[in-house]
Amino acid sequence: MSKVAVIGAGSWGTALSIVLADNKHEVRLWTHRKEQADIINATHKNERYLEIMIPEQIKAYHDLKAAVADVDVIVLVVPTKAIREVSQDLNALLNHHPVIIHATKGIEPGSLKRVTQMIAEEMDNYSYEDIVVLSGPSHAEEVAQRQPTTVTVASINEVNAKISQDLFFNEVFRVYTSNDVIGIELGGALKNIIALGAGISDGLGYGDNAKAALITRGLAEITRLGTHLGANPLSFLGLPGVGDLIVTCTSVHSRNWRAGNLLGKGKNLDEVLEQMGMVVEGVRTAEAAYQFAKAEQVEMPITSGIYDIIHHVKKPKEVVEQLMNRDKREEMDDLASLLKNRYTR
Repeated sequence: MSKVAVIGAGSWGTALSIVLADNKHEVRLWTHRKEQADIINATHKNERYLEIMIPEQIKAYHDLKAAVADVDVIVLVVPTKAIREVSQDLNALLNHHPVIIHATKGIEPGSLKRVTQMIAEEMDNYSYEDIVVLSGPSHAEEVAQRQPTTVTVASINEVNAKISQDLFFNEVFRVYTSNDVIGIELGGALKNIIALGAGISDGLGYGDNAKAALITRGLAEITRLGTHLGANPLSFLGLPGVGDLIVTCTSVHSRNWRAGNLLGKGKNLDEVLEQMGMVVEGVRTAEAAYQFAKAEQVEMPITSGIYDIIHHVKKPKEVVEQLMNRDKREEMDDLASLLKNRYTR
């Protein structure tokens, strides 16, 4: 049995806490809101995020120092915008060296850093190589209900990847390992942009043909940028790539799909975010990916179009027309180019 601190008591942090508790680990679920911690401890519910009973062995904390004292593992499940601040707090508090796993899907606008890079920059005693990322097709609602789910944990440190696999693995939560941190992080982050697009398509009243094309060509964009940055293209055919893309683009459980759906129905971004009431990572990631594509001169027309809808208030139908009227091209050109670049370096 391990002592595990899960930092972030939203839907995903709560769901992962349930997996860990089912595996008989000591679980400390930290929230920055004292009221939320008190309610969880008193009622064993976190109803703002999940309508499910929380196992009694999960203890909620508001005091971060107490939450991480003597733990073997820390699981970071806070929004991308909070990663640096929380990492700085942990850096000041920790006097031992627990394994750090993050389950946050995003990229930082401006710096264009992935989450592992951000953590490593803020924590003196942790190298980028030792941090683990957990990602894959995993709606928190279904995980909390113990429905079959499969994810991937990735780290350059094989020992830490194996520790993470053993920590979460059970009969309903299957865990694979990988060493492609770049691919696993980018797949998890960039699919949120395409999910916004899928929601927009549905909000406009378009059918399955349009959404299938959007998902497929979105995968091409994700793979194009990912391989340019050093990821293995095969990672995008796996769980954190195709798997996460399918589940996030086709389900009403997806915050990003729901946000896109509202945009497609004519609401502006402020109205959407107010109605959602929770972080929509794809909005922030769209900005970062747009910056990334421009800086690296990587063609990402769907991402650029969604960025224009969100930040330049372009009408969704106008963006669709632009995408449909792009120059003619051969579909397999993309794949052939990606494979050539990967295997002729």
